[in-house]
Amino acid sequence: MGLLVDGQWQDQWYDTSKSGGKFERTTAQFRSWITANGEAGPSGKAGFKAEKDRYHLYVSYACPWANRTLAFRALKGLNDYITVDAVHPIMLGHGWTFEQDYRLSDGDSLFQAKYLHEIYTQVDPKITTRVTVPILWDKKLNTIVSNESSEIIRMFNSAFDHLTGSTLDLYPAEHRAEIDRMNERVYHEVNNGVYLAGFASTQAAYDEAVERLFIALDWLDEHISTRTFLVGETLTEADIRLAMTLFRFDPVYVQHFKTDKKRLVDYPNLWPYARRIYQWPGIADTVHFDHIREHYFRSHPTINPYAIMPVGAEIDWWAPVD
Repeated sequence: MGLLVDGQWQDQWYDTSKSGGKFERTTAQFRSWITANGEAGPSGKAGFKAEKDRYHLYVSYACPWANRTLAFRALKGLNDYITVDAVHPIMLGHGWTFEQDYRLSDGDSLFQAKYLHEIYTQVDPKITTRVTVPILWDKKLNTIVSNESSEIIRMFNSAFDHLTGSTLDLYPAEHRAEIDRMNERVYHEVNNGVYLAGFASTQAAYDEAVERLFIALDWLDEHISTRTFLVGETLTEADIRLAMTLFRFDPVYVQHFKTDKKRLVDYPNLWPYARRIYQWPGIADTVHFDHIREHYFRSHPTINPYAIMPVGAEIDWWAPVD
């Protein structure tokens, strides 16, 4: 992990020295919205009208936050409307890179940049920001619309419907309050909870994080025992946000982030639930387990200094779901 200070790259890992050993996530800096008519959204500036081939996503296939946006892009029929470049799965001294020596790395098709931080300095050569994915780029105005995944998926859910004809609504009005409540708990205790455990630098911080994580997972397993989806009767945003963490749980988090009290496959309800989401048409194609394992096991020298890749258990994501 690193950041830009006055447009200059600073190689910096997660600093927990001022937080009692606890990992603290930074907030996104770019918060504008694509809308159907180009009017301003809930935050940021106006001028980002939904148009075919105007917008571009920069993602890491390894990153659960970026994976959300890819899933929404697929589910909402936007694959032919919004182009994508993926970074190399290994993130070291210069952060995310566009190296193309890995079979699924794409390079940067817009600027032929070498590093992801160069995309941020396209907007402002003196920019100061944390360098993260995803980035939603406007090819027409040559700027960043948003680097906040939770807002990008909301844009994808509705802004392009008049162009694509999509009637799928992953954030239905009648369930929004419940979805928001579910997202809030899942984000703090599960999505970010695995990172709080994995990047903790004191035993106390780790113990606190991992306890909260498994209380939440146990609750979710009970919650899903009498239903098919987290909220309502069909797939929603809440399911996609949780699933991106569940997909990574046994392949990497159990070993790498020391979240080994239980595996996903040990949960009688969450395990088939996770497979149900994975097998949903369009989802599996956005999940690249090779990138996921390469990134986590080989990008965090404070956790795995020799970058040794565990063999990994065989996990059948295509096992039938009742």
